[in-house]
Amino acid sequence: MFDALLITLALAGSAPAAAQAATSPETVVQRQLDAYNRHDEAAFVATYAQDIEIFDLGAEPKPRLTGKPALSALYAGLFARAKPRADIVSRAVTGAFVTDHERVTLASGRSFDAVAVYQVENGLIRRVWFAQ
Repeated sequence: MFDALLITLALAGSAPAAAQAATSPETVVQRQLDAYNRHDEAAFVATYAQDIEIFDLGAEPKPRLTGKPALSALYAGLFARAKPRADIVSRAVTGAFVTDHERVTLASGRSFDAVAVYQVENGLIRRVWFAQ
């Protein structure tokens, strides 16, 4: 009986850790990046909160995009036209924030560097700040 109790406690303790790892900020942002590179708009948008806000660093403090419908429309068009691919040059994780230095390459061959700061809340990307 004591062995069964220990096994039950061990399993109960590992489930939250596994669930927490699946929704860690870095895991969520990586899932988003993988969907971006596959041009999978549905999987990409699924990593974002319903009330997502996207900002340009250094610009006015109001978001340039708000909400999943606007995000979906923007990226569906981008994926269809430009077929972008982002490669991580470097990544830093601090609590709920993931900062990526990305090198983005378009189907045309044009590439550019960008910095994205992702804020993850409740397993979804809630805010993003971009600089390029």
